[in-house]
Amino acid sequence: MPVPDHLLGDTSVTGPLGSLALSQVRPGSTVLALRAVKWHEGLGRLGVVLPFALVHDVGLLFATSRDHVEIGPRCEPASIARGMPDLQRLLDGYRRVLEELGQSEAARRAPELKMSDDLVIVLLSRLLGAVASRVNVPPAYRAAVPMDASLFERIDTQLPQLFSTARRGFEASALSALEVSRLFVLTMTDALDLDTLRLFGMLGAEGAGGALTQVDLLAALESPEANDIVNFSLEILPSVLETKTRPAAGTTAAHGYSGIGTRGSIDGLVLTELAWDDLELARRLLDNEVLYYAREQSRDEQKRVHYLLVDASASMRGDRQTFARGMAIATAKKLLLEGEDVAFRFFDARLYEIHRAHGDKLPTAHVLSFKGERGRNPARVFAELSTELDLHRHRDPRSPVVHLFTHAALYIPREMVQAVRRSAHIAAVFILPSGGKLDLDYLDLLDAHWVVDHATLSSGSARANAARSILDQTTASSGEEAGKGAAKGAEA
Repeated sequence: MPVPDHLLGDTSVTGPLGSLALSQVRPGSTVLALRAVKWHEGLGRLGVVLPFALVHDVGLLFATSRDHVEIGPRCEPASIARGMPDLQRLLDGYRRVLEELGQSEAARRAPELKMSDDLVIVLLSRLLGAVASRVNVPPAYRAAVPMDASLFERIDTQLPQLFSTARRGFEASALSALEVSRLFVLTMTDALDLDTLRLFGMLGAEGAGGALTQVDLLAALESPEANDIVNFSLEILPSVLETKTRPAAGTTAAHGYSGIGTRGSIDGLVLTELAWDDLELARRLLDNEVLYYAREQSRDEQKRVHYLLVDASASMRGDRQTFARGMAIATAKKLLLEGEDVAFRFFDARLYEIHRAHGDKLPTAHVLSFKGERGRNPARVFAELSTELDLHRHRDPRSPVVHLFTHAALYIPREMVQAVRRSAHIAAVFILPSGGKLDLDYLDLLDAHWVVDHATLSSGSARANAARSILDQTTASSGEEAGKGAAKGAEA
């Protein structure tokens, strides 16, 4: 359906849509073209102001497989050449740039990257930001295209008419700027870290949403440290992705049997217990030693929430930061696959705001990009954590489990750990400095802890094996005793 008559007089609609007369990428579906409306709006919020056609074409090359798009003109240049004497030259140069972009590895691997709209917006801002900065003619309209797929149906025949509804100096200036910035755009394309894009596709990058998420994504793509965390995460995630939700053990007479425990009802009593004489059976009952069959129980009934506390102080730079954040990402994904609720928090001299997982998506960009610059104050952090957990207990029936990823010199007052322990289970991963040792007086208060030494961090294979070993022991059963089955003080 062409653009309806009541919108033909609205340049905020005809202006952007008319720029598609310059488009050289034809999508196979109107739904794909509709995504470009969101990309265009997102770039505008980031201060990257470009013609809709340019955002549409480059975005589709990176967000869609070649099977769903076709490179070629949308209408004859002669039908829109009036007032633009260099149009043919600009369109020829524009098409060559698009063909070169389409041959890049990032564009070829587009189907497997599974990029969200926020990620595409950030990617376009990285590639085309320099182009936008060179555009010296402002647009003659304010773009406000409705989110209506029908506007893009059979629109090609109407493009010359829409193109003539506004001055097109802005579009001509953008194509000239792209021609000048061609080598920069192609270099930025080749420099894209595809591993980071793949990790975002696997885990998501959801945070607060909208512009805040895009800021985190930009910071992650520009951070040299993030690349090390990404590579380490991709190294250990394959074993995590095999995790499946498993039923828990309970006493409710529902589902099947899942194991043996010391709590239960009479209908679940292990029959061999009746072989004891009366006095011994009475003693076993009083000492809670009688065995019962444990019933399967859904994860929802367990009502747990896992808080992953990651040390962001200066002592966690380099390999320690890479290991801690990579482990936090992998642990969070494992818990999500087991049906648990997960939230991230960073700390240094203060405890930062919480970032929760949404559905099966993690706030990966935030974890990769966060920087703490406030020194170190464990006593204050855990006092604040204790207060928040105490309030949580009154507002939320779920049992909290704290997973701590930190330096081995995290000296917390014992009474602060005890206060946190009264409200939550605690499991910790301590990372030793070179030549250091673990000497903390609160280790006995933890439900489980692991130690990773400097030699392990220095070896790629040993580091990955240590991470997998910890992940194997950090199971969903940690909700009861935060890794009771793991040896306390285990060397990773």
